Amino acid sequence: MQRTEKQGPGVSSIFEEGGRVDWSKQQLCGCAREMALAGAAEAQRRQGGRPLGPPPRGHPAFLRPRFEPVDREKTCPLLLRVFTKIGGHHNDEEFAVRGKVPKDEVQIYTWKDATLRELTDLVKEVAPAARRKNAKLSFAFVYPDKNGRFKVKEVGMAYSFGNGRLDDSKTLTGLHFQIGDYLDVAIL
Repeated sequence: MQRTEKQGPGVSSIFEEGGRVDWSKQQLCGCAREMALAGAAEAQRRQGGRPLGPPPRGHPAFLRPRFEPVDREKTCPLLLRVFTKIGGHHNDEEFAVRGKVPKDEVQIYTWKDATLRELTDLVKEVAPAARRKNAKLSFAFVYPDKNGRFKVKEVGMAYSFGNGRLDDSKTLTGLHFQIGDYLDVAIL
């Protein structure tokens, strides 16, 4: 089933293929979006005989995005500046002066789909304290806020010797990392 409708000059076409609305091809006002969802749900009921659950709430742009893995053979890695500290994270003030950063820096080339487990293993290669069996690593992004001051925001934790718990499988992209952010690792 393929249907195309025009709502007016300011609204794009509705493309419906197999009962699914392709949101990437349109920009709809609230009323037209509800009509499109109702039509798609009706088509799904007719095809499968059984209604599906309620549609996701919110505009599709606000739904949790699914990130595709990076082709590491074809994609150039990014430089991630990592700062390690035993006992806790660095303070915001330690990054306050641009160009003056803490001395305990490690530079890692990685991709945006790198997991905290991968980063933990890389940190263990350069920081002996992270190799302890009971060590826990806390990860934080260091980034400038809208006023230009650096903020340290904790984003996840991992055990030195992974057991699949905590945040091992979270990726940089999934944690909203942006190229240019620093990574601060507290070794606890």
